[in-house]
Amino acid sequence: MTLAASRPDHPDAPESAASPTTYARADWASAFRNVGSELTAAPLTASKGSIPSELSGTLYRNGPGRLERGGQWVHHPFDGDGMITAVRFDGGAASLTNRFVRTEGWLAEEEKGSFVYRGVFGTQKPGGPLANAFDLRLKNIANTHVVRLGDRLLALWEASLPHGLDPDTLETTGLERLDGVLAAGEAFSAHPRFDPGHRGGPRMVTFGVKAGPRSTIRLMEFDASSSQASNGEAINSQDPSSHGTSGDHSSGHQGSGKGGSGRLLADQTRSFKGFAFLHDFAITPNWAVFLQNAMAFNPLGFVFGLKGAAQCLASKPGEQGQFWLIPRSGEGEPLQVQAPAGFVFHHLNAFEDPGAGAAGQVVVDSIYYDDFPTIGPDTDFRAVDFSTLPVGQLHRCRIDLATGTVSSERLEERCCEFAMVNPARVGLDARYAWMAVTHRERGNDPLQAIEKLDLHSGERWVWSAAPRGFVSEPLMVPRPAVGVGSAPAEDDGWILCVVWNGARSASDLVILRADDLTEQAVIPLPLAIPHGLHGSWSAA
Repeated sequence: MTLAASRPDHPDAPESAASPTTYARADWASAFRNVGSELTAAPLTASKGSIPSELSGTLYRNGPGRLERGGQWVHHPFDGDGMITAVRFDGGAASLTNRFVRTEGWLAEEEKGSFVYRGVFGTQKPGGPLANAFDLRLKNIANTHVVRLGDRLLALWEASLPHGLDPDTLETTGLERLDGVLAAGEAFSAHPRFDPGHRGGPRMVTFGVKAGPRSTIRLMEFDASSSQASNGEAINSQDPSSHGTSGDHSSGHQGSGKGGSGRLLADQTRSFKGFAFLHDFAITPNWAVFLQNAMAFNPLGFVFGLKGAAQCLASKPGEQGQFWLIPRSGEGEPLQVQAPAGFVFHHLNAFEDPGAGAAGQVVVDSIYYDDFPTIGPDTDFRAVDFSTLPVGQLHRCRIDLATGTVSSERLEERCCEFAMVNPARVGLDARYAWMAVTHRERGNDPLQAIEKLDLHSGERWVWSAAPRGFVSEPLMVPRPAVGVGSAPAEDDGWILCVVWNGARSASDLVILRADDLTEQAVIPLPLAIPHGLHGSWSAA
């Protein structure tokens, strides 16, 4: 692993930051495997550096852990069964626990030893089209994200209900309807946003989508505080600040009436014209911001057993997407604004700039692709040609609330994904962002490096695991405040990142300083974890 301790544009920056790729495909592809064991509180030891004693809490990670059954591989790793990893930190020590999510599909396929369900991204049951045609069941694989909400740990997959887990043992407790808030089988996003307190206290803001010629978004806000009281923020069906009041939106569920964290605080439903493919969104104190990509969905290939449902998605040539801005208060109508051309999976952050334009602007930072990245039905995902895939680049869009116009600028040329800001700056004008990037400054490759970007000045810092390391989503953990009124600097803390180590065909956990990306510790894990998706930090 190498470190570019200064900005790439600095004269002392290593030349390798801009050199041609040196990674070996075999190293990258070797991460795609089945996780073969489930460990409980396995002690961890740093091979380099030391674990910061102030780091106290649990890193939760989710991702596909079962990619093959009975000799048949999934068509796309996104079809793999969810496996949760928890790394617990306390006083400079760490331990690891991991468990598969015991979904209905995982249990059935474990018993049979082969695929019983089709995968959304193209995995077929044995038997060809005849065995797959008209089987429209969706397997809830619980493999996308994992978050803590009060005493619940939720494994998320956006097309259906979350699965509840014990936060300590990771044992599956079953499908989670959140005290009756969710209906059976209801879609629940795998990309909640955690509001640090813009509306009276910490909240988990999330959504569910019913897609069709006219799509519906249900926007929900849950108490995410750790206290039993919630400052009197009970949901009230007569309170327009908690529910929709007119037009295409309506009041939602009241929940169980329990106090404390996890209680539903606000619930509204809005409808929009067009097919909604929404994986992520962003929030500000007053808005929930969605980007409806210009996508079409032709289900015939799925119905007749020839494709997975996601393979039936396609970009609409010559068309642009739309920003949908939903007022979090529930009052007034949403704003619909044409978005720049391109495709977006993930947003970095959004904030309000009241001094710009006649009525202010909403600013949204997103990772844009020229087109929808996809793998063809006949392509082995382990042999994908990265040069044929569109490059993800960080863009900033400014939405003028008075004129309904959008201006955009590119913030980062380097191919990037999985970007985040300090959790305390979610919804605000954050100065710093951390993201997974390619080792090369131009072109498309596997993600092998972590970049810190100063969003105000453009200054950059890069840490690279190349040539044999491959990074996952970085998580920024702020340093705990010491005493009243002593808030740490925005970039004071650590970056936690699971790295696939091709040299030993296993995973490492790397801890970096958040301010300059110097290594604090490298911790070899007693587990080979396939390239994963999303994770979260739960402070002790």
